[in-house]
Amino acid sequence: MAAGRGVRARTGAADAVEPKQFRLVGGVPLLLRAIRPFAEHPRVGPIVVVLPPEHAASPPEWLRAQLSERLLVAAGGDARQQSVASGLARLPAGPSLVLVHDAARPFVARELIDRVLAVAARGAAAVPGLPLSDTVKETDAAGLVVRTVPRDRLVAVQTPQAFPREMLETAHQRARSDPAAGAATDDAALCERLGHAVRIVAGSARNIKVTTAEDFGLAEALAAEVPA
Repeated sequence: MAAGRGVRARTGAADAVEPKQFRLVGGVPLLLRAIRPFAEHPRVGPIVVVLPPEHAASPPEWLRAQLSERLLVAAGGDARQQSVASGLARLPAGPSLVLVHDAARPFVARELIDRVLAVAARGAAAVPGLPLSDTVKETDAAGLVVRTVPRDRLVAVQTPQAFPREMLETAHQRARSDPAAGAATDDAALCERLGHAVRIVAGSARNIKVTTAEDFGLAEALAAEVPA
């Protein structure tokens, strides 16, 4: 998933032109770092990269150099849910499991891919998650605390998320036919709505999401420890 505009990561006029996922981290585009663990994984087949429509029509040269029958491009929509549906529609017939990953997470480990695939192969959706270490408070519209939320059963979720393909495709079809249900912030939520089992597997603290300009500093530090 690389169809976002990366507004929160912008620091100047140049960033307004170049999407966040194309920026260099340790000399390598963020998106390319996110793709590589999957391209190198022995169980991963076709890879669909969902880009903003203007970039899907003319991918950057460094990505075009990687394009083959295995690496495909789809145009994203106005929201994440639409972009994932576009990627699913581009996926060739054959694979029975689907991984959905964010281009903003460039340091996913093979072991994490293995963990989510193992759960999806047993018929459930799999989502990496980390226990919350910070205290969580719910606030009202004015910023006043409503309550302190017990955190012992809360997790912060990551990608890649893994699904039986039929489950994920059906979840997106149902979402399109019932817009009143509202948009979901991740694909597991669509499966939850249909009553499917969604299992949390151990995530990774290194599997950071590069969201803000400050996150690029942490990504550069991690990139120094990971071969380009």
